[in-house]
Amino acid sequence: MTPNSVHDIRNLCLLGHAGSGKTTLLEALLAETGAISSRGSVERGDTVSDHDPQEKAMGHSLSATLTHLEWAGHWINLLDTPGLPDLAGRALATLPAVETAAVVVNAAAGIESGARRMMAAASDKCRLIVVNKIDAATADCATLMDEITRVFGRECLPINLPTPDGSQVVDCFFAPATNTPTAFSTPQATHDAIIDQVVELDEALMARYLEQGESLDPEQLHAPFEQALREGHLVPVCFVSARSGAGVRELLDILGRLMPDPTEGNPPRFLKGEGSAAQAVEVRPESERHALAHVFQISNDPYRGKLALFRVHQGEITASSALFIGDGRKPFRPTHLLRLQGRNTMETPKAVPGDLCAVSRVDELYRDAVLHDSHDEDHFHLAPPDYPRPVFGLALLARKPADEHKLSEALARLTDEDPCLEVSYDTRGRQTVVRGLGEQHLKIVLDQLSTRWNLELDTATPAIPYRETISATAEARYRHKKQSGGAGQFGEVALRVEALARGSGLQLADEVKGGAIPTHFMPAVEKGVRQALAEGAIAGYPIQDLRVVVTDGKHHAVDSNEVSFVTAARHALIEAVTAARPQVLEPILDLTIKVADPHFGEVSAELAVRRGRVTSTDSPSSGWTLISAKVPMASMEGFETRLKAICAGESEFVVDAGGYEAAPAETQARLIQAHGTHGATQ
Repeated sequence: MTPNSVHDIRNLCLLGHAGSGKTTLLEALLAETGAISSRGSVERGDTVSDHDPQEKAMGHSLSATLTHLEWAGHWINLLDTPGLPDLAGRALATLPAVETAAVVVNAAAGIESGARRMMAAASDKCRLIVVNKIDAATADCATLMDEITRVFGRECLPINLPTPDGSQVVDCFFAPATNTPTAFSTPQATHDAIIDQVVELDEALMARYLEQGESLDPEQLHAPFEQALREGHLVPVCFVSARSGAGVRELLDILGRLMPDPTEGNPPRFLKGEGSAAQAVEVRPESERHALAHVFQISNDPYRGKLALFRVHQGEITASSALFIGDGRKPFRPTHLLRLQGRNTMETPKAVPGDLCAVSRVDELYRDAVLHDSHDEDHFHLAPPDYPRPVFGLALLARKPADEHKLSEALARLTDEDPCLEVSYDTRGRQTVVRGLGEQHLKIVLDQLSTRWNLELDTATPAIPYRETISATAEARYRHKKQSGGAGQFGEVALRVEALARGSGLQLADEVKGGAIPTHFMPAVEKGVRQALAEGAIAGYPIQDLRVVVTDGKHHAVDSNEVSFVTAARHALIEAVTAARPQVLEPILDLTIKVADPHFGEVSAELAVRRGRVTSTDSPSSGWTLISAKVPMASMEGFETRLKAICAGESEFVVDAGGYEAAPAETQARLIQAHGTHGATQ
């Protein structure tokens, strides 16, 4: 089983908030096309995509699952993604693999935070909004369509309409001539609105349509329709009930006949080179070109080993292809080229351009690896999605010392699977710290460590990642001189530190003149500066947001060496920072909270108690308030639990990193005193 041509392929990911019905919708699509004999359900735990025991127990998708189906000559690859806000990274990782992002919205719940986040993240993709659960008792499709237009823009237009009771869906694009009653608007008016939007991008077509009054059939509109999708000029909205099957066939027709094939979507953002020197390169989905693929997901199965899902962007891949991984020089052969249907795998003879396949048991593969069969594609990489930064932390300690190595290996595999999971070692607290997008994210990770690797762990709240910075300009000069018989040590460094805006990081500059510090010693000076920045000057935390300018120095023809200049630079930096009105910074989190209006006051008071400040409020729908706030990370412990208690579980909560701000004076004094006491006891 394999698609015959790139033009037959449609690649989509199902995105949206938890509970919007993505997994149930996928079951309906697979059953309608005969890809599965009968529909499973989330409640029974027998769906194609939620096959992991942890997913079945929670009733939520925890990772993206690849499936495929065939409809009217089209090969449709579908990725079902997690909707839990804490697992947003695992959903976003699928975007480089697809042309179309289908954002699923719950008709009964309205536009939730997950839909907002995914619509914004997929702005460079062709987008489709699928309104699910149209037959729910509380569904109001007319009001929801108004809300979609207000929140996401007037380019969002319905392409079909539900009947008043949600039992059917009326096609408004291919066959608008019907008298079937609809929940709002009319099929002909809806059809005309779509046509008006599409022909705006083709002047000749618009002239024929408006001036000559010619009717246009769907085939004439294909090219401008695809252009409108690519440019975000049109976001079709379609209606469906995955439970009853209403609108499922109509959705399949839309996917096959209107969504772009790999030659029609926006091209992938491949770059060659690193950093500022990287340049965009053109990649074409043509079979005759060099093979080029991108690994967008890694999973580690205790029995099947490492499984890498990849998208072929150009060329063809077969089981005998010799593929390089990134800039590696040793090729591998994908001897078991796999097509996935959830957990089930089947071997396929080849993967054509635009196809999504998998390969197993190649340990060298990693997420975002670029696979290619020619060194012409060395140094290629694909620009990743804009992932949210992990901000919630948990310190882990294996109860059995023998499990420390096992824990390290397990965490390495989990971070390979999850782009928003971060592992570090806190040298101050001597702790392994795991950071994720929320308390639920970390709980899921702990469950995986327990069930997949049989690890028994103790947990603790990790230290807050404070930082230091300066608020003035200062200079310092330090001479390191040591003589103990024979060759001694000598190095002198003068430097200046200047404050930069928050979030600027570090800038290094060299203004040394006349060879006062020989060029070959400048790397040692930089090493000393970086050591001091990592150690901190007043409280033992890394120093950031400053410019360090090396201005002068001295050297000795015999006694100068690298160690001397490392030591001199480190001391000079600490003295300069100490004189530049240093301060301690605390991490700030950006919160977006959706609460029912009656709970707004109590939630606002809770934020105030935690030193938070509300930056804005909005009313996304009747009876609900969207609160945007900034809260110190140090005050966030237990907030998620408290929010659920206040709102009886009826709330949404999204967190992202919000930079650093000056810590309160009492906090700064406490941290500086603790560092001084700690240093005195060493």
